Amino acid sequence: MSFSSLGLSPAILKALEKQFYNTPYPIQEQAIPFILKGKDILGIAQTGSGKTASFVLPILQLLQTKPLGKNRHISALVLVPTRELALQVGEVFKAFSDALPNRIKTLVVFGGVSINPQMIHMQGVEVLIATPGRLLDLVDSKAVYLSDVEILVLDEADKMLNLGFKEEMAAVFKLLPKKRQNLLFSATLGKDVDTITEFLLHDPVKIEIVAEEQNIDLIQQVAYAVEDERKGPLLRYLIKEQKMNQVLVFTSSVHRADAVVEKLKANNILAAALHSKKSQGARSDALYHFKSGKIHVLVATDLMSRGIDIPFLPFVINYELPRSPKDYIHRIGRTGRAESSGIAISLISEEEKHHFGVIQKKMKKKVELLSTDEIELKGY
Repeated sequence: MSFSSLGLSPAILKALEKQFYNTPYPIQEQAIPFILKGKDILGIAQTGSGKTASFVLPILQLLQTKPLGKNRHISALVLVPTRELALQVGEVFKAFSDALPNRIKTLVVFGGVSINPQMIHMQGVEVLIATPGRLLDLVDSKAVYLSDVEILVLDEADKMLNLGFKEEMAAVFKLLPKKRQNLLFSATLGKDVDTITEFLLHDPVKIEIVAEEQNIDLIQQVAYAVEDERKGPLLRYLIKEQKMNQVLVFTSSVHRADAVVEKLKANNILAAALHSKKSQGARSDALYHFKSGKIHVLVATDLMSRGIDIPFLPFVINYELPRSPKDYIHRIGRTGRAESSGIAISLISEEEKHHFGVIQKKMKKKVELLSTDEIELKGY
């Protein structure tokens, strides 16, 4: 199945092409047509299943033809449990919105930072991605109004309930109009999620995606214990010592991706970054040059890595670990394709050791953690 068969507009399809999205994930295939028809959705899907785009794309399409409402009266609200997820969802909205003829203004808000800039930036916002507590702060400050919300998304509802947002979520629900479209996504359908589903959703379409097990037996996994400040030199050492002519490096943030590339270039290693802050032209050039062998190292964030489809990619390096074991498997699965072997290397700091243990437990595979104390990194 292709994105063009899901009822998406030519403008959205063009935006998908620019972001290197080629084939929809199962949850996107099932959810997008129903969301476009205005149906409530209950989606049960794990992190990394493609659920973010499954609601971002139809929301942007629905808002493309809608006149701009009253200032500070948002049209779509996405509630998330954490700052990290808020930023991730915001990146997806921005990446696609920037490629559309009618740009939809989105804003990400969360606690732990000054509220004043967020209040100022609420001007003209149509889509708000928020943690519940900070959203209520903005409502109390009259910086945003929820009376015209047409679409409500609860992303990772199970985590919000586990983190104790139940009362805040209930307070938000009271401020919303009764007539609206509700989209609820959760990794599991526990008792609390089931209760919210009953009063929140009206005749919902239930979609449950069972994750496919990815065969990682062909992938040779190697991990190095290394202090944070030695990660850069170790990366450059490995690339040069193992003569890596095509290696995909994963970082957890845009800023880190750029910093890694800058250091690689300074050490005469041909490299480029691929992330949402780069222009469309820069992203296309980076991907083309990597596939054609003109650059040897591509440093990418998880969000922008979807379009990297290379049958015989020999090396993947985790400069930093992803937040979920599924994302880890998805990353290393970029190598070891088409029945060819590949090598996946992870650089593990002291703070990451516990999380790496969790990842190994989830994938049911032990990876030896090698010491780097004896490796001389001076000059790298």
